[in-house]
Amino acid sequence: MNTTWFRRRWLDFRFGHSTYLIFAISLANFVLIFHRLLIERVDVLNEIFEDLWFFTIVFILMYIPISIVVGAWHRKTQLKVETVQTMKQNPMLAKMFRNLLDILDGRATKEEIEQFRNLLLKIEHGKA
Repeated sequence: MNTTWFRRRWLDFRFGHSTYLIFAISLANFVLIFHRLLIERVDVLNEIFEDLWFFTIVFILMYIPISIVVGAWHRKTQLKVETVQTMKQNPMLAKMFRNLLDILDGRATKEEIEQFRNLLLKIEHGKA
């Protein structure tokens, strides 16, 4: 059995689940719970948003712009910090940068340069 195939499917499952499917499910769940526990219990809000579909449309029309603003803030302020921390924990990236520095300084042997080149080609073609 090829364990790489299973590991890639597991990674695909996690990305699909955590990025897309759970997002849609949790948003629908939030709307339903919010409507049930707040809108239906507050008379003024229940008169305005009596129909679940109307509340859902109004909610989405407000939620999307707010999410865009928060996402833009995150991208402009927090993403740099997250990227730096992720890079610090990536041994493959550290090895590639070290190899590049060794090549530039003339410390790398021809074999090391060739191994590095082959690794980069594998990564480019999705075979690493």
